[in-house]
Amino acid sequence: MDGAAGPGEGSAREALQSLSRRLRVQEQEMELVKAALAEALRLLRLQVPPSSLQESGTPAPPGDSSLAAPPGLPPACTPSLVSRGTQTETEVELKSSPGPPGLSNGPPAPQGASEEPSGTQSEGGGSSSSGAGSPGPPGILRPLQPPQRADTPRRNSSSSSSPSERPRQKLSRKAISSANLLVRSGSTESRGGKDPLSSPGGPGSRRSNYNLEGISVKMFLRGRPITMYIPSGIRSLEELPSGPPPETLSLDWVYGYRGRDSRSNLFVLRSGEVVYFIACVVVLYRPGGGPGGPGGGGQRHYRGHTDCVRCLAVHPDGVRVASGQTAGVDKDGKPLQPVVHIWDSETLLKLQEIGLGAFERGVGALAFSAADQGAFLCVVDDSNEHMLSVWDCSRGMKLAEIKSTNDSVLAVGFNPRDSSCIVTSGKSHVHFWNWSGGVGVPGNGTLTRKQGVFGKYKKPKFIPCFVFLPDGDILTGDSEGNILTWGRSPSDSKTPGRGGAKETYGIVAQAHAHEGSIFALCLRRDGTVLSGGGRDRRLVQWGPGLVALQEAEIPEHFGAVRAIAEGPGSELLVGTTKNALLRGDLAQGFSPVIQGHTDELWGLCTHPSQNRFLTCGHDRQLCLWDGESHALAWSLDLKETGLCADFHPSGAVVAVGLNTGRWLVLDTETREIVSDVIDGNEQLSVVRYSPDGLYLAIGSHDNVIYIYSVSSDGAKSSRFGRCMGHSSFITHLDWSKDGNFIMSNSGDYEILYWDVAGGCKQLKNRYESRDREWATYTCVLGFHVYVPVRSCQGEAAGGLGGGVGRDRTGGPEGSAATENPFPPAQAPSRMYGGHGSHVTSVRFTHDDSHLVSLGGKDASIFQWRMLGAGGSGPAPATPSRTPSLSPASSLDV
Repeated sequence: MDGAAGPGEGSAREALQSLSRRLRVQEQEMELVKAALAEALRLLRLQVPPSSLQESGTPAPPGDSSLAAPPGLPPACTPSLVSRGTQTETEVELKSSPGPPGLSNGPPAPQGASEEPSGTQSEGGGSSSSGAGSPGPPGILRPLQPPQRADTPRRNSSSSSSPSERPRQKLSRKAISSANLLVRSGSTESRGGKDPLSSPGGPGSRRSNYNLEGISVKMFLRGRPITMYIPSGIRSLEELPSGPPPETLSLDWVYGYRGRDSRSNLFVLRSGEVVYFIACVVVLYRPGGGPGGPGGGGQRHYRGHTDCVRCLAVHPDGVRVASGQTAGVDKDGKPLQPVVHIWDSETLLKLQEIGLGAFERGVGALAFSAADQGAFLCVVDDSNEHMLSVWDCSRGMKLAEIKSTNDSVLAVGFNPRDSSCIVTSGKSHVHFWNWSGGVGVPGNGTLTRKQGVFGKYKKPKFIPCFVFLPDGDILTGDSEGNILTWGRSPSDSKTPGRGGAKETYGIVAQAHAHEGSIFALCLRRDGTVLSGGGRDRRLVQWGPGLVALQEAEIPEHFGAVRAIAEGPGSELLVGTTKNALLRGDLAQGFSPVIQGHTDELWGLCTHPSQNRFLTCGHDRQLCLWDGESHALAWSLDLKETGLCADFHPSGAVVAVGLNTGRWLVLDTETREIVSDVIDGNEQLSVVRYSPDGLYLAIGSHDNVIYIYSVSSDGAKSSRFGRCMGHSSFITHLDWSKDGNFIMSNSGDYEILYWDVAGGCKQLKNRYESRDREWATYTCVLGFHVYVPVRSCQGEAAGGLGGGVGRDRTGGPEGSAATENPFPPAQAPSRMYGGHGSHVTSVRFTHDDSHLVSLGGKDASIFQWRMLGAGGSGPAPATPSRTPSLSPASSLDV
């Protein structure tokens, strides 16, 4: 077979080019093929009148309404309904010939159909000469056929032709197949990806033989035809429920905190809740009250943003919050502009949208004014010039704007005693801005800059943070580990218009505070200052004159200090560069209340009997999470990238696939490695135990599924066989309920079935697997995904990726959750946003009470509560708050 099409290929144009190359190789045969085709068509017209063709099961002429697609199917992915014809021996032989890439799903069938069930009529009306094959589809009415007389000659039968005529008939069949390939490719391109087999052909056309209702549906995915057989229990697609699923999802908990690459990301509200962000969600966490969570905490979520949040600012009233997002794209690929939301933390309702269309790339830093009760908002965007702008918060009007600097800006703030003074800092600079005029008049204000001069002090590479002192001085923390004190100096009359009308700042003191960069400064209520170090991971409390009073060190596995916020009393909240949120004080130390991964996530599996799940990814950490307490049970350094995982049905061990072709089996209690095996040298994308735990299937990027027999406790395994036949890397696989068969998907959108118990053999007739019951539904291709009867479809920024989760109710009435828009756009569904990256995996918990989703590059883990029919009951009460009501959380039905 030709080379497999990659996920980004397979368009109709590429498929046509590939087909043309193949036909050029056969150029010397084409003249003979055309002649044989004409002769075959002539013989058919002479021997078979139109009436007999219709009586024998051949579809009616184009005007017959029976050829139309069944009502209720979405027009965007027009299904092709395949007939119950069979192949003769010659047709079976032709079917094994390679087809052009992009136009076939597995071995291509002649006559333009991808597959067909065996044991029924062939194109000419006669049965297979061998007599082998399974009977027709059960439960479907078949047209009555008159009994054939023994002396009636049968067309296409070996008894009706002499040995000298058989090669000619075989050549005629080959001619018809080749001609249909030409017609098929042209039809595919001209219809813009619609199924070329859905339209009836004229007399003698073989395409129309594969258009009877009730057997399969067919759609094109990125130019590739995908055939999916309908289970026999479904008589008509119209019988399926047409409304959205009765179940709904409620965001229960968000694991993780974005401290690795962001600042201005941790504050404490007047209510005592801690506010921070990850992905597209701003989290309000209550450490000391509410149900569940470590320390009795609870979470609420603002979900109004459409892409990743990058910075926060809290209004002086301690209630209103401003959050800025980055630029991105929506689920349809359309660009999303950066914007700032001002919202109420008590009701979670958006109050104002600032700067839609005014910012480039993203919002890098935010600050509310303090001297005038937060009337103004200062914004710095992520454009090349890092535009600095001042906005009227109540009316959303821009009052002033200026190009800041070509260097990165890391922090911005209003002087709490004078709103006309704004300070920015970042790469190799501290700028003091004077804002004058234009209050209440859009765009008439002016901003003038005075650059901070370091003089005899070494100019640092970065100045990540600063804080205003009660006496008017400013402290800055820099990449050299120094805290500089900037005091007021007399006005500079020599440079009018450049800060000359206002007092300026100069360095009056320096203190070496940390080894390495200072990432955070925090002014406490008692007037002391806290500094957080990067390399040394120290928290130091400073008194007047920068005298060190007390210090503590953050454990190494939590990373460096990224942000500091003051809680009630002496309590402190510390965000770290390894995406952990710590709680404690300088005397007693700190413990984690929120933890998360630090890099792209791919591997996810749920425990077979407990509300626990396991994750792994590019940060090489294997983490087991407790879904009840919303805490990390344990973590393990894998030394390599983990891409997939699965629990043994006993729950005693878990298998983890790595990016090197290596896979491990670990004891879930002791975390010891009980098995370490290598299969090939390419990454493993899926591992899956059979329902009885006797087999382990491992899907690799070398296109092979490795099968291992497993001991009863799951600790030992031995190679049982290999499933070979995919033309691209394995992406997903599922076991049948009896543990004997596997359904698998690959990178070029193949759906293949395997008889594992029978020796890892590929099942050529996919039609026979239409009624097989599956223990799980994680494959992204198949009838159960194409027409999910009750589906919960998750929003995603990427294409086909991690898989589909399906609850354990079984049958077509189960609920499916998919992270990609594979079902037709018209399929009724409920969408839920929150992830800022492609969703790489979704899984239901063991009792279907929750759904877990991974956010890929945003390193977030969302735990959703299932509500409604089949769910665990009503949503938990949210203490003294109103649930989030925003476009991202609304139901799209």
